[in-house]
Amino acid sequence: MPATSLDLRDVPPAERHPKIHAAFEGLDSGEALEIVNDHEPKPLFYEFQAEVAEFDAENYTCEQEGAGTFVATLPKQ
Repeated sequence: MPATSLDLRDVPPAERHPKIHAAFEGLDSGEALEIVNDHEPKPLFYEFQAEVAEFDAENYTCEQEGAGTFVATLPKQ
């Protein structure tokens, strides 16, 4: 599954969700948005699950790759 990557660790918290939503909207069906974050993005997962019809919650993944580095994949149906 093709992925677009977005490193959010240096992005101010107030700007993160709008940036993520904009990047996700730009994806084609079957693609995924990979985000690198400084914390586990559980609130983002719940937000997408509730508000974004094209979000494929069943295939969402998130892994911790070190102290303060989480990589989440948000697939688009």
